[in-house]
Amino acid sequence: MADVNKSAAIQFFRGVDEPVVPDIRITRSRDGRTGQAKFDFEKPEALSPESMGDISGMFMVDEEGEMTTRDVNARFANGSASALEATYTWKTEADFERFMRFAQRYADCNGMGYSQNAGDNAGDNAGPVDSTG
Repeated sequence: MADVNKSAAIQFFRGVDEPVVPDIRITRSRDGRTGQAKFDFEKPEALSPESMGDISGMFMVDEEGEMTTRDVNARFANGSASALEATYTWKTEADFERFMRFAQRYADCNGMGYSQNAGDNAGDNAGPVDSTG
């Protein structure tokens, strides 16, 4: 069940928050209009034997609503799924700004900081980073 005290969560099954916090890498086109956020979840609970079935997408849920990507793939080690990789793509500046509002809420909810490469150039990697370890 979703935690009502959280203002942002990632879900692979609707209504079930994924507790594993991913590594997130953001890249943008040179003109800044399009880009991608790549999520890397190591040993997510969504892959546990108790999971609820097939993963059909990744849902980023916050007070503004939901963003969805169907670009989710499992990474395998020794014959079993060990990680999930998801890519969220935006095609407009408004979509990027919406994603960044979600990313900031998600970072705040999970005790993460935010880092950006030196300079403010489009194409730089930027995104929430784990400040606990």
